[in-house]
Amino acid sequence: MEYATQLHSDGGRTTETMSPASAPEPLQLAPLQLVLSALRLVNFRSYSDAVLKVPACPVVLVGPNGSGKTNCLEAISLLSPGRGLRTARLGDIQRKAPHDTSVREGEMMPALWVVAATVARAEGAWDVATGLIPSANDSNARRTIHLNGAPAIAADVLELAPVLWLTPAQDRLFMEGGSERRRFLDRLVFGLDPSHARRATRYERAMRERLKLLRDGGGDAVWLEALEETMAESGAAITRARLDTIDILNTELNARARASSFPCAQLGLDDVLGDAGANPNTLLARLTASRRHDAESGRTGIGPHLSDLVVRHTGKRAHARDCSTGEQKALLVSIVLANAWLQKHRNNGAAPLILLDEIAAHLDETRRAALFEEILSLSAQAWMTGTDESLFASLGGRAAFVSVDDGQFVH
Repeated sequence: MEYATQLHSDGGRTTETMSPASAPEPLQLAPLQLVLSALRLVNFRSYSDAVLKVPACPVVLVGPNGSGKTNCLEAISLLSPGRGLRTARLGDIQRKAPHDTSVREGEMMPALWVVAATVARAEGAWDVATGLIPSANDSNARRTIHLNGAPAIAADVLELAPVLWLTPAQDRLFMEGGSERRRFLDRLVFGLDPSHARRATRYERAMRERLKLLRDGGGDAVWLEALEETMAESGAAITRARLDTIDILNTELNARARASSFPCAQLGLDDVLGDAGANPNTLLARLTASRRHDAESGRTGIGPHLSDLVVRHTGKRAHARDCSTGEQKALLVSIVLANAWLQKHRNNGAAPLILLDEIAAHLDETRRAALFEEILSLSAQAWMTGTDESLFASLGGRAAFVSVDDGQFVH
């Protein structure tokens, strides 16, 4: 807790709630192996400067619409690779009326916004912080990540504190384009194979540089070949990791089918190259052959960035897109829970952090109760939001309840 206490005392108006010393002791809970015990938000959306401390148990954030509940979950999601659960532009996250804070923490400040947290595991506690650092040219503002005060990359934090999430926006996951489904699949892969994040970054960087060379007329042929080799190696590894994750998830989902209150899903990967997409030689040959086409179209026409996740409801023998909204939500919950159990088994009993935005309002009473019991059985710190506290009544005494209002946390 030392880091959170230091942050709180550096100045600015903060609110501290649910400290372990004052919080009620959760009842009949197995010890959690991964806990986000303290969170500070500075100039982050609706939060001027707020601190939240919670005990090692699930957390329920309750408040009216627009109070900042989802903003809090988004902040936690930004501790992992990518642009968080809203996939927002990083410059849009800054509070519209920034708070003039005197916080200083390494190179994190002055920053346009900051998310800082204390992550506790059985092996010890770590201080994690991320923020957007300004520059003379606003378009060049850069995001930075610190781990225990030293510069780090998102993949480092991912290995320490994997995160899964479900939001109302994902209710249309099976109805819209494939980009969101790819992100959802990669989030599942991240937790089981942290190196996947590094591969994705390497592939996307090489793809951007290759396209720039092609648009400029080809440039250095040796450099172009090197970029395509990087894309082929990383891209094939991305596809292999996705296929491997899908295989073990399907096995877990099938094993859980009879005992679970949620429907069994069957996952697949839709890729132009099929399983051959996991072969770097095949991908390299296709990239080389498509140079002219890619130069003319201004986009890369082959590769794992175009793959799609396919999900079927096994009980109904139907594609997820043909199921009702409620069934689609239940399928997503089923997949996330299966992935969380797999991560727990692989990470020495440490279940991932699970962010569930407005989850209770979108499930019937039976499945809502089943979800809560499974979270407790997982020994996972789930962060849940809702406008109606009564929907979480069965968690009374087994979760920390925090009221959110106007960018402040109140127990």
